[in-house]
Amino acid sequence: MVEGVLLDCAVVDDSSLQRLAIVKMINDHPNLRLVAEYNNAIETKNGLLETKVDLIFLDIEMPILSGFDLLDDLVHKPQIIFVTGKTKYAYKAFNYNAIDYLRKPITKDRFTNAVYKAISLHKLKTEGSVDDDDYIFVKSNLKKKKVMLSELKYITALGDYVKLVTVHDPIIVLATMKSFVAQLPPERFMRIHKSYIINIDKIEKYNSRNIEIDGEKIPLSRHKKSDLMEVLSA
Repeated sequence: MVEGVLLDCAVVDDSSLQRLAIVKMINDHPNLRLVAEYNNAIETKNGLLETKVDLIFLDIEMPILSGFDLLDDLVHKPQIIFVTGKTKYAYKAFNYNAIDYLRKPITKDRFTNAVYKAISLHKLKTEGSVDDDDYIFVKSNLKKKKVMLSELKYITALGDYVKLVTVHDPIIVLATMKSFVAQLPPERFMRIHKSYIINIDKIEKYNSRNIEIDGEKIPLSRHKKSDLMEVLSA
């Protein structure tokens, strides 16, 4: 349980059995509150005009309008966790800035992990804060600087130096890429190229050749592609 966070949720799925399974997980989670259930995209679009939600568990394949069609029509988009029986939509799903992509049948561990991502982003947006231990120290210009991991977008090699690209000013450090791989949490950061380590949570778009973070394209090594796909679908 994360103290002080309660996300209002909606479940959108044309299968009543699938909705029931997700509803049970929501009701069992202390940081979630179910406020709406919808069985199609049209009903959802109309319902969201009157009901505010923080997070939607959204099926993709539905009659008439798909989950993607629904998002294209929404002006104000809540956080989205896609729920689907197929993996073929994973590329497209992350182009919609999805928090996560859950494949049916959903396990409790995967559900909990996806919800944690949503809670973390909600805290950042509403409180502008993260856990006190969510940082590393780096030495730059003979001074030690505290770098919040949630603000670190990616790291790139610059000869004998590395550059930490954050949501603030970049930081240049005399260090190796290998040393950062060793100290960064592997569930959140990944080396996708010999010259780049990226914050997985910051990925906005990706394809077989590069990923995009805050509008910047970063090369993806061919032999790292399968590793990245595995992490994003885990």
